[in-house]
Amino acid sequence: MLVKNEAAEKLWKCYDYMRSRTDFVPKIALVLGSGLGDYAKNIQVEAEIDYHEIEGFPVSTIAGHKGRFIFGYAGDEKKVPVVCMQGRVHYYEGYEMSDVVLPIRLMKLMGAQVLLLTNAAGGIRDGFAAGDLMLITDQISSFVPSPLNGANIEGLGVRFPDMSEIYDKKLRQLMIEAADSLGIVLKQGVYVQMQGPNYESPAEVAMCRIIGADAVGMSTACEAVAANHMGMKIAGISFLSNLACGISKTPLSHKEVQERADAAAPRFQKLVTASIQKIWDAGICGS
Repeated sequence: MLVKNEAAEKLWKCYDYMRSRTDFVPKIALVLGSGLGDYAKNIQVEAEIDYHEIEGFPVSTIAGHKGRFIFGYAGDEKKVPVVCMQGRVHYYEGYEMSDVVLPIRLMKLMGAQVLLLTNAAGGIRDGFAAGDLMLITDQISSFVPSPLNGANIEGLGVRFPDMSEIYDKKLRQLMIEAADSLGIVLKQGVYVQMQGPNYESPAEVAMCRIIGADAVGMSTACEAVAANHMGMKIAGISFLSNLACGISKTPLSHKEVQERADAAAPRFQKLVTASIQKIWDAGICGS
């Protein structure tokens, strides 16, 4: 039985609206970060729902984030039922953290069992370069509020969820195999989410390196916490659009991030498609 609270009530209201629009049941959910906004062209689309149509739903204010759900079939043979978020919302946009992760919870309720998170991030580790793809092996989310703060929504998960394997080992192995099959170099590392919207200072980047982070961004980790709470299997890839401040020799800008992400989009999209197919063929989604 769900606890009666504002976050739960909003979630179920959004779910009821989504189900009034489509009976499609996705098995894999994708959050399309910078550079993957046009991934829908790789999908056999069955339904589209704009975020603005859903009462109370958070809407992204960031350029390059279209703001809609895409339901359809993806993978090499376009047989894998998926739901994609074309554009995410961020904590720095002024939303409550419960609103930031509402889309993740909603996709799980719609039927998704696997969550594939993507983002653009700044590289921290020595040897990383702008343009690299990094498979997320673990994360640090201590710099943003937990989406599990407040009364626990018992129908979603337990009060104190285990976090020992946020990013599923089997999914990671399948994605490594997908990258190898395409000849794509896939680095691996720990992702840290900072609050934003400002880029990190050189001292903050140095701190992130000391505590074990290999890449830094402003999203993703909070979404993974919410998904883990609900029992989803999670995988994540960061596109390293730049080297972080203090490592990069030039000032950082959102325009630079977007341009590099767009340039890398074809390679990123091929990896996502191949990964979806491998995950489906492995039977992880109950196919």
